[in-house]
Amino acid sequence: MKRVYIHGPDDVRLDEIHEPKPGARDAVVRVAACGICGTDLRYVRLGGLAGPTAKPMALGHELAGVVDAVGDQVANLRVGDRVVLNPTAGGNMIGNGGEEGGFSRRLLVRDAAAGKRLYPLPDSLPMETAALTEPLGVGMNAVDRIDPRPTDKVAVFGAGPIGLAAIAVLRDRGVADVVAIDLSATRLAIARQLGATRTIDASNEDPWRALRKFHGEAPVLGAPMAGTDAYIEASGADPVIQQFLQHAKGEARLSVVALHDRPIEISFLLVMMKQLTIRGAMEYPEDYTDAIELLTRWNLSPMISHRFPLAQFDEALALARDPSSGGKVMIEMEENR
Repeated sequence: MKRVYIHGPDDVRLDEIHEPKPGARDAVVRVAACGICGTDLRYVRLGGLAGPTAKPMALGHELAGVVDAVGDQVANLRVGDRVVLNPTAGGNMIGNGGEEGGFSRRLLVRDAAAGKRLYPLPDSLPMETAALTEPLGVGMNAVDRIDPRPTDKVAVFGAGPIGLAAIAVLRDRGVADVVAIDLSATRLAIARQLGATRTIDASNEDPWRALRKFHGEAPVLGAPMAGTDAYIEASGADPVIQQFLQHAKGEARLSVVALHDRPIEISFLLVMMKQLTIRGAMEYPEDYTDAIELLTRWNLSPMISHRFPLAQFDEALALARDPSSGGKVMIEMEENR
């Protein structure tokens, strides 16, 4: 079978490998769909997890599929079970520096007998939608960091897949005033479908002026600040964090879920004076159950803007690199659907 590997910076290949066979405690999943993640794009740019290594790196971690085989010590799974993957559970680091990757027809999940690697899916949930569980979990964790209340006014910077996931979670939590901010009109349209009550196109409008108009002003030492209660930074744009310090009202909260590779200068005088809260959000809740249940309550399929077969991975990757292209780019294993 074929699997996607990174061989160096911007060197991605569809390599031929042997099909996996499970050990006594392992499972093999017949992959149905696997999404391209922003983290995947970073790995491709760097040439690996943190740069090139002696061995190519397997890619792909946002996936759903069907259990195809299990070892004789696996009691918690049966062949034919529809499942979604937690890629980092048990140190497997699937698609994140581990030996296995999800952009392939079949995937070996080591020590599946220990549980919390593969989670069952309801029959009603389409596989490509189920493959959104992992990014939805990332967005859910980002929302958890700001501990939103239904009456909060919330702004989400960045309407890529993680920002869109956060917007969907905020809607599910009953937050009635959510503003999405992005440079792409296409992504902002998806954000409105998923629950954003208002949007700001930062390519032609100052987002902070717009936030003061939408959420009112809350002066600090006589200076007008945005009345927004909480923010999620999912854009990866370094200036957003500095602008938050300058424009946020007192006691505002910020959850940073986007990757920022470079150091960012932060005025802790402003953090102190305004009593701001800044929290990082990494990965997702340990238990996927909440994310799976949310996917059954709400239709998040609008998040998927493009679909490609594995054979066209290069074309899919090029599209995923274009931040204006839309939402999630999904790779479908057509023979496994």
